[in-house]
Amino acid sequence: MKDMKGMDSGQAKELFSYFGLAVYYSQALEQQLANLIMLMKVADGKVPTEEDFAELFQLKLSSSLGQLVREIQHNFSFSEEETEQLTRLWKQRNYIVHDYFKERIHETFTPAGRSAMINELKAFKDEAQALEMKLQHYSRQLYDQVRVED
Repeated sequence: MKDMKGMDSGQAKELFSYFGLAVYYSQALEQQLANLIMLMKVADGKVPTEEDFAELFQLKLSSSLGQLVREIQHNFSFSEEETEQLTRLWKQRNYIVHDYFKERIHETFTPAGRSAMINELKAFKDEAQALEMKLQHYSRQLYDQVRVED
């Protein structure tokens, strides 16, 4: 099925679906970074009351991915590969959210262009999802450590 501009609507829907998934997993990554930062602060005794925790958590949730990445890199021992991956995903996320369609709009009008974009967005989504799951694992380990210490 084609729309008014001759774009295959099935492939266009797939493209926009992968764009949405890329943005979703970048936000999931932001959430996991905020969780890990908060757990580190609790483990270090830097959040004395529940009110302090709630206030600081809201602050972390409103932080940009870049702010979270910079903070986590100063406070958590990632491998060099993980640090490079996190930095690369942060930069890719910014490109996808702010410039992707502005710079690639001409490619949306050809099947080959849409296919290439779908593959790029899918690769980003897969990598962001894998890193988010790794951060969940680190958060779980830290949570278990904090819980045992209480």
